[in-house]
Amino acid sequence: MGKVHGGLDDRLVEFIGRQHLFFVGTAPTATDGHLNLSPKGLDTFRILGPDAVAYLDLTGSGIETVAHLRENGRITIMFCAFEGRPNILRLHGRGRVVEPGDADWPDLIVRFPDYPGVRSVIVVQLERVADSCGFGVPLYDYKGERSQLLAYAESKGPGGMADYRARKNRASIDGLAGLRTAGGDDPA
Repeated sequence: MGKVHGGLDDRLVEFIGRQHLFFVGTAPTATDGHLNLSPKGLDTFRILGPDAVAYLDLTGSGIETVAHLRENGRITIMFCAFEGRPNILRLHGRGRVVEPGDADWPDLIVRFPDYPGVRSVIVVQLERVADSCGFGVPLYDYKGERSQLLAYAESKGPGGMADYRARKNRASIDGLAGLRTAGGDDPA
């Protein structure tokens, strides 16, 4: 049942729009580096065109995706159907990190909700779009979004979040540069 698509068509866009969760996978260039797989939720995913997508990157305790993209750009985004017809959709591509102050920040950030704790937008130029059966993915009932991440960012305020990013988002667990706005050009 697996199929490689020429890009995101209306059917795939509609499938993505029904999903409440997606996963982001990246890896460093070094073979002894740590692979990263991150779940993402909330209203953070946008389709920019048939061969480009973006997602809003909210402040978290790690910075692996950003560091890996800054190093080599490789990224895979995966959606799984947990309700309805089974399907797994993988978006393979080259990603880049857009931080506040970058030239294309204003055009990207307006596409997303005004969430507290935003640290970047990840933009992905798609190189391969493929789906597969998903027959082994269990069925789950969606009950809603968790509120803790946004509440935490709101309670810290912009200054507290900037301090947090400076401490936690400068470098990856493998020592790769993280956010530039957190001092990530000099992760030492």
